[in-house]
Parts: sequence; structure tokens; C-alpha cells
Amino acid sequence: MDKKVIFAVAGSGKTTYIIKSLSADKRSLIVTYTTANYDNLRQKITSRFNGIWPANVTLMTYFSFLYGFCYKPFLSDKHKAKGVIYRANENRSYRQTDLGYYMTQNRYLYSNRLALLLEKEGVLDDIKLRINTYFDEFIIDEVQDIAGRDFTFLENLMENPLNMLFVGDFYQHTFDTSRDGKANGTLFDDKKKYEARFTKKGFLIDNTTLQNSWRCSKTICNYINDHIGIEISSNRPAEDDTAIEFVDDEKRIMSILADKNIIKLHYQNGAKFGCCHKNWGETKGEDHYKDVCVMLNKTTAKKRTAGKLLELPPPTKNKLYVAITRARGNVYLVNDF
Repeated sequence: MDKKVIFAVAGSGKTTYIIKSLSADKRSLIVTYTTANYDNLRQKITSRFNGIWPANVTLMTYFSFLYGFCYKPFLSDKHKAKGVIYRANENRSYRQTDLGYYMTQNRYLYSNRLALLLEKEGVLDDIKLRINTYFDEFIIDEVQDIAGRDFTFLENLMENPLNMLFVGDFYQHTFDTSRDGKANGTLFDDKKKYEARFTKKGFLIDNTTLQNSWRCSKTICNYINDHIGIEISSNRPAEDDTAIEFVDDEKRIMSILADKNIIKLHYQNGAKFGCCHKNWGETKGEDHYKDVCVMLNKTTAKKRTAGKLLELPPPTKNKLYVAITRARGNVYLVNDF
């Protein structure tokens, strides 16, 4: 029984590593959170198997797995839920013993409490057995997205006598599967403590296999190391280098903004600017950009000017790391307007 969690860096080939691990003689369950990661995995798995989806590989988004694979076989007849709703229960009068704590009046399950419901209903052992019955290995891509009560649920699954491979980048934690009060609220405060949660479940921690980026040049990696405080190295040769620069010349800024070949990444509200504009964290998992323009919000712009990007709150720092590491080419830092 092999259980391993690999902590990677941006552009190091997490998806490629997972896909290369697949084979025709293993029944593999792969779970990922975001739709972008799901689509990326689906395309690359199909390509890996010559355009034909392998019958022994099952790919699911996290909540498809939680609702369709874990909830429905055991609890659908009892609770008759119509689906999942992705908002928190704002009614504080319910207790954990009340069905209203987990489900709306029109019978939609709160996404952030579905994992807890499975635990309270005592079906965790049934879920483990169901996974063992249908699969030989359990793989999670972007494991750092599993948060809140979902991480406790995952810890229960880790006890399953099954081969498991989890891959993720601790510093690309920009999304949460769920949040619910103080449940695992400090999970991402300290990487060593985060790693220890896996170690206690018998997992081998791998911090070396995927520590070099194929996407980002040495200059970009050095900037991230020196200014953001996240360790990342480049697999690219020295002669294949690119630049990262702060641009304050108005004509150059207007030229960059007008260039449809350069994605513009904002801290928030990127969509309101139209085509070629996205949010920093929204591009996690995307790998097809050459040059990138990172628009700095006021707080980040001030920290950059003072040489204190290291002081940014972890969520902001992580999103900035995601934005900068989208680039295969140059990165232009511009103060947002």
C-alpha cells in the first residue's frame, strides 16, 4: 500500500506526473476541485490514451464525488435531496442534530456541510468500502483546495487501505472546497503543520520531485524567491530567460493593455474589463500564457514600492504567486487603476 503526497511548485508538471502514473491495469479514481482542472485533466488523459477515454479511469470534480459517489448510494432515499447548493446556511438556530443544519427547506444540501452530514450519518466505512470495491488507487489533483470540513472528511478516507497519490502546491491555495466557522480555519497557516496532518495518516511527504518549474524562467523564479518568499526553481536553461519588470511609463502601459496577446490579471473584478482580463486566482491551473501583465491593487502596489511584498497576507501573496507564475514569457507589473 503506497500513500504519498507530493508538494509541487507552479509549472512543475503536476498534471503530467499524474497522467504518466496511470496505466491500463489499474482502476483509478481521480478527484479535483475546480472545473478548469477537471477540463485540463480530461483533455490530457484523452491525449495520453490516443484520443480514447480509458474505461479503467474515473475523473470527477470534488462535489460530484461527494454527492454522486458518497451521498447518493447511502442517504438519498433517507433525505431525498435534490442536489447541492453552494452557499452557507445563515440560519444559526439549527444544531448539528437538526436536518436543517445540512439542508435547505426545499431540500438542497449545503456544500460546506455535506461532508459533515456523511460523518454524522455514520456512512464513512461504507464509503471506504465502496471506493475499495471499484478502484485500485485514489488520486487527488490540487489537494490544497480541499479545506474546511472537507479536509476532515479526506483525513477519514486517508485511513483506507488503498494506494493514494495526492498532488498539490501549498502556496496555490486560493480556493476552498468549503468554509464553515472555525472548522480547520488554521489549516493553511503553517506548511509544516499541514504536512503533519498527512504524516499522521501514514503518508510519505515528497518535497523534491516537483520543485522545479518548466513554465517559469530563472529570473521569474528568482523574483518569487526573493520578493514573495516562496521557494521555486526553474528547469529552463539560462539562455532561455525572460524578464519581470515594473512598468510606469504611460505609453508602454497603454500598449500592453491594448495587446490582446497579453493576459491582464487583476486582484479582483477582472471580468468587468472585458476580453483578456481575469483575476489573479482565477487562472490557477492554466498553462497557455506567454507574456502576462499583473495589475497590482493598491495594497500590493504600496508593498512593492516599499520592498515589502513578503508582508502581504498569505491569501493575497498566494494569488500574486499564481498570477506571476502563469507566464512562460515576460511579466509586466502595473499599478491597477
